[in-house]
Amino acid sequence: MSDEIPVKEIGQLLEDVSEKLPKILNGIMDTLYSAESGRKVGQAVGGFYKELIDSGIPSEDALKMAKDFMFSIKDMANAFGSKTGKSE
Repeated sequence: MSDEIPVKEIGQLLEDVSEKLPKILNGIMDTLYSAESGRKVGQAVGGFYKELIDSGIPSEDALKMAKDFMFSIKDMANAFGSKTGKSE
């Protein structure tokens, strides 16, 4: 058994990753920031608000909770976007 580090193989792996990863991340970001994605976020936030109201949560509290939910989605997208060079 050899204790040598496979430098050539590691170098090739890093080169492959650095070439392919930006394309993958850009594809994900394009999906996150598409019109369809905006519709889905709106539906999710609206559905969340409706469920809160239907569960008896006062409308003022439900609105705050829905806003917090929306901002958490936005924060996650922005955090991811800052890693790929895209943000709102």
